[in-house]
Amino acid sequence: MTKIDIISGFLGAGKTTLIKKLLSEAFQGEQLVLIENEFGEISIDGGFLKESGIQISEMSSGCICCSLVGDFGKALKDVQEQFHPDRILIEPSGVGKLSDVVVAVQNTISEIPDMVLDSYVTVADATKVKVYMKNFGEFYNNQIESAGAIILSRTQKLTQEKLEAAAAMLREKNPDAAILTTPWDQLDGKVILSAMEKVSLADELLEKMRAEHAADEAEHAHEHEHEHDHEHEHEHEHHHDHEHEHHHDHDEHEHHHDHDEHEHHHDHECDDPSCSCHHHHHHHADEVFTSWGKETPKVFAQTDIERILTALDSGEYGKILRAKGIVSGENGAWIEFDFVPEEHQVRPGHPDYTGRLCVIGAELKEDKLAQLFGL
Repeated sequence: MTKIDIISGFLGAGKTTLIKKLLSEAFQGEQLVLIENEFGEISIDGGFLKESGIQISEMSSGCICCSLVGDFGKALKDVQEQFHPDRILIEPSGVGKLSDVVVAVQNTISEIPDMVLDSYVTVADATKVKVYMKNFGEFYNNQIESAGAIILSRTQKLTQEKLEAAAAMLREKNPDAAILTTPWDQLDGKVILSAMEKVSLADELLEKMRAEHAADEAEHAHEHEHEHDHEHEHEHEHHHDHEHEHHHDHDEHEHHHDHDEHEHHHDHECDDPSCSCHHHHHHHADEVFTSWGKETPKVFAQTDIERILTALDSGEYGKILRAKGIVSGENGAWIEFDFVPEEHQVRPGHPDYTGRLCVIGAELKEDKLAQLFGL
């Protein structure tokens, strides 16, 4: 399978620097081809890339959006046939529209089953967001709005206040993208790649909860085997089938819980571990519960985080089942936190691409949560 990553950005935003960092820290050992398509910009440092054993395919002059149909599709197919690479990096012209490039790739790979569009990102100079939005509206905004991730360069040159303002302007244009606000020299290339491929904290948490549930179920089933003698075998099979069916028919069961039953699951009034509804919140974690999450460059004091996590137990913010985050702390430190009801951990963390936090629970009061975290 060949992954395709599109790295767009205005002239001078730092695309070459980013590509070099990813090559040395995130893409090691991969067979990789770089397709560039430049428009009056100095070509990437060919010597450096060739030393890394990377093929460069320079496309014919003229920006990608002028040669979408023939040339571009052919270039992708030729590269695939000739090299069968693990990854193709596409660096479009600095003035092209990212949305055009994405469509061109999608049209081409629809005919090539071995290819997948892995990420499409925009590198943006954090110090120029405001002026570029004003002066180059159509092209610049297209690159921002169409990106799956926005990788800010030169964030260390901004005050905290200006960084937050730039991130807010970008967020307004693109509500879903990961916005990388941490200076690159503090980050491993693999962390940047995780922002590009964008697995949300909510997805990570839900995956973890599903895994815990599967482990619980396995243990539960194992205990059952030992406790029940032959007489109960049929009964056990029936119970197991019901559980199995319940687990898969999500849509059918999603709204069949009345209020009392709901309370019953979350307040743990039932202490019998063999009761099939005891672990129900794990069964439908991604349906009964909702998640609220934010990404932010905001700096938090450790005391703030402790106060916030204690407040999550108050019931004022909904029934909180899990919370997790990694945020900027004071003096360049990073703070990681985990919360389960009546218990939380706060510890030093490694720099992430930006501060990220997520809360999972029932009946979440999102406005109040945003106020609590000061977002």
